[in-house]
Amino acid sequence: MSKSIKTFLAVGLVAVVAACGQSAPVEEYVVVDPEPISSEPTYTGKYK
Repeated sequence: MSKSIKTFLAVGLVAVVAACGQSAPVEEYVVVDPEPISSEPTYTGKYK
């Protein structure tokens, strides 16, 4: 093989190893409980 093909393959191999070797950052997330829904006041027909 010619030197240019060997060089191209070597650079490509290094690029693949560098790309696959990086570990993805771990994303942390927080789950917040929603506030409970209050019930509607019942209609009694009179003002209090």
